[in-house]
Amino acid sequence: MKKTIKIDREFITLGQFLKHENIISSGGMAKWYLSEHTVLLDNEVENRRGKKLYPGSVVEIPGEGTFFIQSENETAKTNEEEK
Repeated sequence: MKKTIKIDREFITLGQFLKHENIISSGGMAKWYLSEHTVLLDNEVENRRGKKLYPGSVVEIPGEGTFFIQSENETAKTNEEEK
């Protein structure tokens, strides 16, 4: 499954992302989840829950999907340019 995640700030942490996508039920589970599961950030294994994800980042989680991080501001600019 491929999915675009829109964020309304400069970045989101990997732990916040996991909770936002309901992959984990609480922020406290992030450290455990990352130690037990493979998470790829831009094709490299990542296990730091505080790692900042910026627009343009790609998160791949086997069994969960591929997620593209995008800024809501970029979406608004794209929609305005199309008009």
